[in-house]
Amino acid sequence: MRRTVMPALSASRGPVGRLGRRIGPGRLLAGGLLVLLLLLRISDPPAVETLRVRTFDALQVLAPRVPPAERPVAIVDLDEASLKEFGQWPWTRTRLAEICRKLQEAGAAIVAFDIVFSEPDRLSPPLLAQTLPDLSEAARAGLRAQPDSDRVFAEAIGRMPVVLGQTAASTPIAWTGEGPPPQTGTAVVGTDFDPEAALIGFPGLIRNLPVLERAAAGRGVFTISPERDGVVRRVPMVLRAGGTVVPTLALDILRVATGADTLLIRTNDTGVVSIRLPDLTVPTDPRGQIWVRFSPHDPGLYVSAKDVLNGTAPPERLRGKIVLVGTSAVGLLDNRTTPLDRSMPGVEIHAQLLENLLTGATLTVPNEATLIEAGATAAVSLAIILFAPILGALGLLLFGGIVAAQLVFLSWYRFSAHGILFDATYPLLTTFLVYLTLVFTNYFREQAGRKRIRTAFGRYLSPDLVEQLAHSPEPLRLGGEERRLTIMFSDVRGFTAIAEFYKDDPAGLTALMNRFLTPLTHAILERQGTIDKYMGDAIMAFWNAPLPVDDHEAQAAAAALDMLARMDALNAARRREAEAGGHPVLPLDIGIGINTGACVVGNMGSDLRFDYSVLGDPVNVASRLEGQSKLYGVKIVLGAATAEALCDRYPVIEIDRVRVKGKSEPETLFTLVGDEGFRRSEPFRQLAARHAAMIAAYRARQWDETHAGAEACRMLAKGLAQDLRIDGLYALYAARAGAFRREPPPEDWDGVTVATAK
Repeated sequence: MRRTVMPALSASRGPVGRLGRRIGPGRLLAGGLLVLLLLLRISDPPAVETLRVRTFDALQVLAPRVPPAERPVAIVDLDEASLKEFGQWPWTRTRLAEICRKLQEAGAAIVAFDIVFSEPDRLSPPLLAQTLPDLSEAARAGLRAQPDSDRVFAEAIGRMPVVLGQTAASTPIAWTGEGPPPQTGTAVVGTDFDPEAALIGFPGLIRNLPVLERAAAGRGVFTISPERDGVVRRVPMVLRAGGTVVPTLALDILRVATGADTLLIRTNDTGVVSIRLPDLTVPTDPRGQIWVRFSPHDPGLYVSAKDVLNGTAPPERLRGKIVLVGTSAVGLLDNRTTPLDRSMPGVEIHAQLLENLLTGATLTVPNEATLIEAGATAAVSLAIILFAPILGALGLLLFGGIVAAQLVFLSWYRFSAHGILFDATYPLLTTFLVYLTLVFTNYFREQAGRKRIRTAFGRYLSPDLVEQLAHSPEPLRLGGEERRLTIMFSDVRGFTAIAEFYKDDPAGLTALMNRFLTPLTHAILERQGTIDKYMGDAIMAFWNAPLPVDDHEAQAAAAALDMLARMDALNAARRREAEAGGHPVLPLDIGIGINTGACVVGNMGSDLRFDYSVLGDPVNVASRLEGQSKLYGVKIVLGAATAEALCDRYPVIEIDRVRVKGKSEPETLFTLVGDEGFRRSEPFRQLAARHAAMIAAYRARQWDETHAGAEACRMLAKGLAQDLRIDGLYALYAARAGAFRREPPPEDWDGVTVATAK
């Protein structure tokens, strides 16, 4: 049975098979994944959008907006100190009118309220005359004579540009005034515009009291809807509420500031493109929203309402500015989360939005951003798919690092220099997943290749060699190395007679060969041996290659003893089977030769077919030693180098000095007569001493002593509990002593036996 490495057979031969082999399963799988991920980006499910906006948050955290040195906006804050001094909210409208007068005197350009006044002032004197019990008629008359607080507030609003806030509602709200409510005009330029489909919508709109709405220069919705994760990133410029298109607070403030009567909404097939005012164009997303570029919470924007009312507010903090009136008081629940702050007052978000619009610092996401990001994703991923096999691991790593750095730089540059939000995360994530797909496909392909190697070689090589070849197939090339090895040959005695016994049953002979070769093979492989080849009923094996084995002589000796034990068990089983079947059985007997020495080991053969094998003189000697086992009546014959390595651990005794066929120098032969435990026993020490005396007498031509020593050794061995399998050895020496006694050897006899057969 031979172990051969040959080129792989071709797979399918059709055009699809050829294309698949050329492209490779890894590329096909990575390409399919890329298509799926591109479709996922285009459909933009919530998870993908969340990843994208979190990336935009990171950009803002890394480079927050730097406010202008001259702030165009100020906030009059209904803060905790103001509520403590003037009482809880809501305040009477006359106090709010006083704030308007103070701001007008301070030179504020526009005043806007981040508050809606949808109900009459409960502290208005005429209303108190109706609601307070136990008042005298004179007191009621006096209250009725006082001016209505809401009208006082309306008069203050009418004296300067004031924009009132409105809020969206989840239910329809009816207008309570006479005639249609005041409304900011809108005009649409572009394709047919359907506000129902394009704009963020609410069923209702909570307006201010009619007297206030008519007095105000403008009205804007201050409703801020956070994203799915509760963070405010985008604010609509226009929205749909109460069945009509209305501007948001910041946009109507700018309309009033520019003196425009109408908002010009530009649209295309995807929705809103921009909103136009005189000298100002506000790009938006298709839903009419803009991204706010935030700066951290800035207390410098705020002026306490208490200071305004008391006349202690610095005039320069208010003069010529757009002044928003709102609250930072925690109890009034107007705080929001932004990418930079966990709690920012809603009025400051409107203030920062106004600064964005006035300074051109708004962020934009182009309507074609999806196509740009998908194109970048496809380009980089396809480059990785195409060049991965060419660049190799290091080249691909460098390529990926350069591409990743470029994408990150592009995203950062467009954000910092132009205020354009470009998502580099999805292209990076997609290309990384494509790369992982290629890596894991290659890994699984390598695993499949290793499995094929294990399957092909696992029956013939040691497990260590199989694992080495599976992890590094490079050794499967021609060439070898010099290494000290222990070589074993084993052969079945009398196999010709056994083959003749099965001459009419070749299948039975094959089954028998497999039956005895299998346990012998396991005995070798379990002790780190490598099966070199099977030669009919013979086995050639070696130790210390391809992987080092420190005690390779001892491993070979243990394997030889185990082989004999397994053959005993097999013969016992076959005898039982023969007795049960009533047919004869021929016992199996093996001889083993073991030798150690420097050899050349490696792949021997041609570039098309080769074997992992071993060459060298120690190999030839090991083969000759196995042949001598039958002559000397022992099971295991050891070479001198092997015996020297084993003599301190195993019971080893000398057999003879023999000049084997084909060799000019004599070899000293030894045999192994037991395991390590027997080596330390007293019976072995006695046997070894008598045996050495017998060998000495033989070489000294003392034939009577040789004969007596052989008989004594045979009796000692026979009296042991374990079978030493050396009866034939002592019978041989007894016969030699008798023959030499009758016919002595020549005078120049050196005690060396010349082997006449292999």
